[in-house]
Amino acid sequence: MADRPDLAAMLAPLLRELIAAEEPILAAHGVTMWAYVVLSALDRSPSRTQAALAEAIGADKTRIIRTLDDLQRSGYIEREPDPDDRRVRLLAITVRGRAVKRAVQEEIQRGEERWLGELTAEERTVFLRSLRRLTPDIFG
Repeated sequence: MADRPDLAAMLAPLLRELIAAEEPILAAHGVTMWAYVVLSALDRSPSRTQAALAEAIGADKTRIIRTLDDLQRSGYIEREPDPDDRRVRLLAITVRGRAVKRAVQEEIQRGEERWLGELTAEERTVFLRSLRRLTPDIFG
């Protein structure tokens, strides 16, 4: 096994390039990376508590409040009191939020062709399937 670098050593440069390529796309749509992460999570599971969302995206629930405030002001999410516990807020993505999330995702994925285009069709299928298998919490 010592004949290959660690996974982090192999993935980190690619991740830095991917994130750098995403930043101008996010800026063009007026959202931050965290906002996009929140919208993506809510698009997969439309109604969540703030605590459940924070856990799902690996964020501290108090640190995402500003992002949630910004998303709500933009009309991308709604926050409603939980009928079972008025102290809890339920989050839901709006039609407008889903539209901006999809627009950002489509642009990001078009840009990813720079890297995926280096792979054969079979390599691409195996690579994407492997990523899904290694990150089941993200893809359900």
